[in-house]
Amino acid sequence: MALFKKRTVGKPGEWYYCLEHKKVEEGPECPAKDRFGPYTSRQEAQHAMETARERNLEWENDPRWHDAPARPEE
Repeated sequence: MALFKKRTVGKPGEWYYCLEHKKVEEGPECPAKDRFGPYTSRQEAQHAMETARERNLEWENDPRWHDAPARPEE
């Protein structure tokens, strides 16, 4: 008996962005490893890559997330 069932049908109103096919899907059509979401609207899912880029830039520039040691002041 499987511990986890594969979810093949999404809930109404769930939208995903498929990284493999580079398209918006209603419901989870592709494996979870290949998609972003769920999003509440088609428009939100269409902007998934833009949102990810913006968040990555924010995280890269956030001093709380840098692993490099602070340089001593001279």
